[in-house]
Amino acid sequence: MKKKNPVSPKDKKDWNIFTENLGKVYDKESSLEDNNPFLQKIKKLDLHGITLDQANKKVKKFIMESYNEGYKKLIIITGKGSRSKIYDNPYVSQDMGILKNSVPQYVFNDPELSPIIKKISKAEIKHGGEGAICIFLKN
Repeated sequence: MKKKNPVSPKDKKDWNIFTENLGKVYDKESSLEDNNPFLQKIKKLDLHGITLDQANKKVKKFIMESYNEGYKKLIIITGKGSRSKIYDNPYVSQDMGILKNSVPQYVFNDPELSPIIKKISKAEIKHGGEGAICIFLKN
């Protein structure tokens, strides 16, 4: 079977040079975290076992307090939603956790919280991965 787009020797050489020098590639995210002592301190909130309404209230209070205390990185553990009792409600997908998807939307859309949020992302594996979100706060 003939390849449609064969790799040229020049492309292969460039790729090898690039992969040998990956250690020299600038990583903006890790640089940001290394230079900011407040990002070294991570504040966490675990929402396992509470309702969506309770979670939204706790999250808002948690973010506002953390912002006032000078924290820049927060971890909110929502869980993956795999043990939720969602089979009683036919309008809720069994593949999606309620808190996992609703909490980031709540934070993003809240008029008091959105001005102090820099970024919301999935947490790293060591902080909970799919079952947690990471929130970076502005200065």
